[in-house]
Amino acid sequence: MNDTLYPGRYWHALPDGRIQCDLCPRDCKLHEGQRGACFVRQNVGGRMVLTTYGRSSGFCIDPIEKKPLNHFYPGSAVLSFGTAGCNLACKFCQNWDISKSRDMDRLMDQASPQDIALAAERVGAKSVAFTYNDPVIFAEYAMDVADACHARGIRTVAVTAGYMHDLPRREFYAKMDAANVDLKAFTESFYFSLCGGHLQPVLDTLTYLKHETSVWLEITTLLIPGKNDSDEEVRALSAWVMKALGPDVPLHFTAFHPDFKMMDVPPTPPETLTRARRIAMEEGLHYVYTGNVFDVEGGTTYCPGCGSPLIVRDWHRILAYKLKPDGSCPQCGAVIPGRFEAFEGQFGRRRIPVAIRPAHYA
Repeated sequence: MNDTLYPGRYWHALPDGRIQCDLCPRDCKLHEGQRGACFVRQNVGGRMVLTTYGRSSGFCIDPIEKKPLNHFYPGSAVLSFGTAGCNLACKFCQNWDISKSRDMDRLMDQASPQDIALAAERVGAKSVAFTYNDPVIFAEYAMDVADACHARGIRTVAVTAGYMHDLPRREFYAKMDAANVDLKAFTESFYFSLCGGHLQPVLDTLTYLKHETSVWLEITTLLIPGKNDSDEEVRALSAWVMKALGPDVPLHFTAFHPDFKMMDVPPTPPETLTRARRIAMEEGLHYVYTGNVFDVEGGTTYCPGCGSPLIVRDWHRILAYKLKPDGSCPQCGAVIPGRFEAFEGQFGRRRIPVAIRPAHYA
C-alpha cells in the first residue's frame, strides 16, 4: 500500500466479498477498488483505506466568527483546513470545488497531524477547524490532528453536516471542543432531493452533542429562497431546537448565493434573514444570528436577562465587547453560555493563507 492510503476504521466485510463502510448513513458497499460516495474511502485489498490522510487544502487563519462560532472564544484566530470529497451531494454547495473534487493531485499540501499542530502554535491560533469539506469523511485524520493539537493546548472545531453513524460519532466528538452543525433544512424532502441524504441522522447528531457531550455546539441554516425559507419551516425548525436542545444553543441563519447546481436561484434577501431571526426568537431561542450579510443587530450577542448588547458585531468584526471574562453580563450578572475568557482584542475579518512546513523544520 502506498503512503497516501491510510487504513480506515468503521467498516466490515460482507459475505459476497465486498466491504461496507460504517461511517455514515450511506452505508456504501464497495467492490475491490471501488470508492464510496464521498470518493475518499476505498476498498483496497478487501480493506477500507482513507486516500486523503495527510493531504490537505486551504490552510488559512480565519476569525472564529467565520465558522460561524459566536460563543467560542470570540475574536480569536482559528487555523482552518479541509481535504476533498463529501458524503452529501448538496446541489447548492458553496465549497463545491473542494467538496466535489475528483482530482487528488489538487491537494498539494502534505501535512501530518504534528505539522498542523505546530503551525497553529506558530501563528498563534487558539484552535484548528476542520472545514471547507466535511470532516466526517476524513475522521481518522481529524482525530489524529485533534490529539496533536490538544497536546499543545490548541482546541479543535468541527464544521460539519452531522451526517454520521453513532459509533464513529462518539469517537469523533470525544476529540472535538466545538462544532458548528449545518441543519440544512427541516424537511426530509429537502434533504433527499437537494442533498442526497436524510434529516433524522442530523437531528440525532444534534441531540447527541447537546445532551451527551461537553462539545460547544452552534447550528447554521443556509436559507435558500423558495426551498427552505418559509415562515412555517423556519418556525418548525426553531421550535424543534427549542424543545430538543433548549434556548441557549446559538442558531445562525445565513444568506445563500447562487452556486454549483443552483445558479438559477436568486440570492437570499437580507429581510429573509431578519424575518427568520424574529421567528426563532419568538419560539424562545436566546441567541439567533444572521450571517453572510452586514447586519449589526443580527450579529450582536444580547443578554437574555436585561437585553444589554454584550458583543456587538458587524459581519465577522467585533465593534464592542462588554462580556466579563467568566462569560457573565456586567449589567445583571446573567451567565452567557459558551467558552469565554478575558478579551484581548480580535483577529479581525481578514483571512491569511498559511504555509505548513514539516515538523522537523518547525
